Amino acid sequence: MSIKHLTRKGRIALCTGAVVAVSASAVAIAQIPNGVPNANPRTQSPLNVVASPYVENPVGIFTRYGYLNDQPAADAKNGIYPESTKTEPDGNAYVKGISPGGPTPGYDYGSHFLYQSHENGKLNTGATGFQAYITRVNLDVKDPAHRITLQTPPDENGNTGFTRLDGSVYDPFNEQILGAQEGDASTTGGIVGSPVNWGASNTPPAAQTYLGSLGRGGYEGIRFDSKGNLIVLEDIGGSNVNDPDPSQSGKNARSPNSFVYRFVPKDGKSLDAGKLQVLQATVDGSPISYHGAGGCADSSGKTLVDDTFGSQILDLHSGTEFPVKWVTIHDTDTDGTTVFNANALAKTACGTPFKRPENGGFLPGTKFQHYVFDETGDTSAASGSDPNAAARGAWGSIFELSFPSTGSDTGTVKVVVNGDADHASFDTMALLDDHTILTGEDRGDALHAQLNKLDSLWSFDLNEPLNTITTNGKRLVALGRDPSATADTQHITPDSNTGSTSPSSYQNDGDNEVTGVIVSNGVATTRGLLGATAPQSGLHIFYTQQHGDNITYEIDQQQ
Repeated sequence: MSIKHLTRKGRIALCTGAVVAVSASAVAIAQIPNGVPNANPRTQSPLNVVASPYVENPVGIFTRYGYLNDQPAADAKNGIYPESTKTEPDGNAYVKGISPGGPTPGYDYGSHFLYQSHENGKLNTGATGFQAYITRVNLDVKDPAHRITLQTPPDENGNTGFTRLDGSVYDPFNEQILGAQEGDASTTGGIVGSPVNWGASNTPPAAQTYLGSLGRGGYEGIRFDSKGNLIVLEDIGGSNVNDPDPSQSGKNARSPNSFVYRFVPKDGKSLDAGKLQVLQATVDGSPISYHGAGGCADSSGKTLVDDTFGSQILDLHSGTEFPVKWVTIHDTDTDGTTVFNANALAKTACGTPFKRPENGGFLPGTKFQHYVFDETGDTSAASGSDPNAAARGAWGSIFELSFPSTGSDTGTVKVVVNGDADHASFDTMALLDDHTILTGEDRGDALHAQLNKLDSLWSFDLNEPLNTITTNGKRLVALGRDPSATADTQHITPDSNTGSTSPSSYQNDGDNEVTGVIVSNGVATTRGLLGATAPQSGLHIFYTQQHGDNITYEIDQQQ
């Protein structure tokens, strides 16, 4: 197995001692807007510093891959330092067999593409708009002048209108890339669609949002089944809740506050109209629901303490299988298309809250009857050290949903992985076959500091028993920390007790994250839906080392 760069020129050394060279055609200097400013000093063994790739259709501050060319003015008092904002490429969507065109008339862009959503949020430099966006890596193109295309350029004010684009997926029913905005449920979250076909005009197709049908939520993972139903995961952190156990005095955990949704299109295709539903699990006939403000009415007298440290959430993480059903919370036929808060409706409808679901997918070869998803948990060693919180998903968990047929309204749920200090904060996810999960961690600066562990990419075998699956997990990548992320640590000081960082307004993170993991054959039809088929030739595995130099890699299984 070898790993190669997709978005950087240069060489990468592997743990096996092998070296993969990635070459690029020579380009005129005038085509390179930003080079490396200084030579390395002749001391010890400095790392190579390679000029950042640029997009072929630059607009304003959108000129180079992985960074906004904003270079904010230094203002240490307000936590702003002289470094460009990192765009945080997150979700990856691999597509082949299409000819979408691009900004250069007559140019052959090939037929293999990697679309990426960039998660950066609002700038800290006084900008009034949002600058998240989608890029396209043209995998068949060797000329760096056309290697990376800006899929969603900004408007005349320099704003794309999107923020914190995280999860992404190709939508074969509407020939578009979907991006999930991991914002809040009131003002910024939602689903964005960007058509892939540029057309004869060589101008980027206009993107659209689906706020009147899918609403606003802290959306992340998004996946289709063969009927056009869209599973949507939500990541919104909950409130800190103190453990009522006297033996764990002073310890706390975050309450479950996020939901799993399904959107059922009215016509089986368009996302403009249909039903949004929330997943509801039950224990002994009673729904596992949210008991904070806005929760569904019941006579139990439960509170967020019960949600966080009660028996139902313990049952949910026990490995026992419980019944689930989809509950409709919004229907465009009866509720119209006014923008709505999906998180609030899910709470009112007695949906089951989870601890920050991030990503998921259908197990290949199971005819969309088995879907797995992960929850990140609390990303706090203080919470994980509380055995009551740890038994209830503080370190993160992975669940499996099972349905009798594609698109069924009822099924079951069970936990298949419970994290621990060594396997924690699950985020990105891909499915290698009908029993093998690849999942990356997103521990964050604070947990990295608390445990002195950077992120890893894991492989888990669902055939392993629940009590041994983590210890039998295989670490595929032990992520390092690139120079760009390391330099950021001088401005970020994680607190080993509280997990807080200072200054809070610094725009870049101090550690890398393994993200955008995808296993796909890229077929741009319903046959190519992730999870549609059993493993076959032509599968590709990608991941991105986010927050730092923002390099995307492909794992070559043939070497």
